[in-house]
Amino acid sequence: MSAHELDAAGIRDRGLRAAYHDCRSLNSAHGRTYFLATRMLPPARRPAIHALYGLARQVDDIVDDPSDTLDHETRRARLDQLSTELDSALAGGHSVSPVVSAVVDTAQRYDIEHRHFTAFMSAMRQDLTVTDYPDRRALDEYVHGSAEVIGLEVLPVLGTEVPRSRAAPYAAALGNAFQLTNFLRDIGEDLRRGRVYLPADELAVFDVDRQRLYRCLRNGRPDRQVRRALGDQVARTRALYHYAANGIEMLDPIARPCISTAYTLYGEILDRIVESDYDVFANRVSVSGARRLGVAITGAAEVASARIRTRSTEAREHMSSFSTLGGP
Repeated sequence: MSAHELDAAGIRDRGLRAAYHDCRSLNSAHGRTYFLATRMLPPARRPAIHALYGLARQVDDIVDDPSDTLDHETRRARLDQLSTELDSALAGGHSVSPVVSAVVDTAQRYDIEHRHFTAFMSAMRQDLTVTDYPDRRALDEYVHGSAEVIGLEVLPVLGTEVPRSRAAPYAAALGNAFQLTNFLRDIGEDLRRGRVYLPADELAVFDVDRQRLYRCLRNGRPDRQVRRALGDQVARTRALYHYAANGIEMLDPIARPCISTAYTLYGEILDRIVESDYDVFANRVSVSGARRLGVAITGAAEVASARIRTRSTEAREHMSSFSTLGGP
């Protein structure tokens, strides 16, 4: 993280600066779309987003263990330890974890409700034991903690032009849509871990169950019934994106390009899934680097325009105030 971003955010403490830098490194290495979108924010707001992503990434690495060397009890113990440390630090204690230190500092700066972090950790514990979701209600309860609260945590950092409570449902819905997109893209990877993040009753309408999904995984391609079921899930997810889009105009204008960039790129993952004829068992669908760059360039232009408008508005307000005070 550049000294410019940390200075702009008013982060002076040497230890905190190092902690935020660690979080930025996690975002840069693992969150290609999120990191690109974060670059659209004013420098002062970027460290907070990196911190929130850093926590999510650290927890995900415990739950899913990229090295595949940790047994179940070790993962649970590490998750419990991190959760306890986070709770204590949020309550006013101290943490030796750089990521937790940065998250707590961010929560204090932006008045982020602690209950969102509690819900997130609870959902992550669920990943250690729950492998199927019987219906949409059960999945929604999980997604609230795993993704919707991320949108609610980020909202104060982005800023809004309306009361935060009015924008909150749309922020939560966008987090939900992003998560459902991940579930659809990562079906094969999740099956290899023994998990199915799709409502069983909705799949059953198309005569799809876990055994059929595993058969498609072994064959490396979906069959007709699975393609129909996934098409239904894509349509449901697109409807959620459509609803969430209503909240973008409620954000601080300077933050809108950031969310628009993430909205566009994540939404296009659904397009790639459909274009691949739902080839999500043998390949990981993604948006090309060239397309990400194109969207980023458009976002950068929108950022520049928003900053010019903001400065013009501030100049007009300044002149109006000056005239009111009797200036020439």
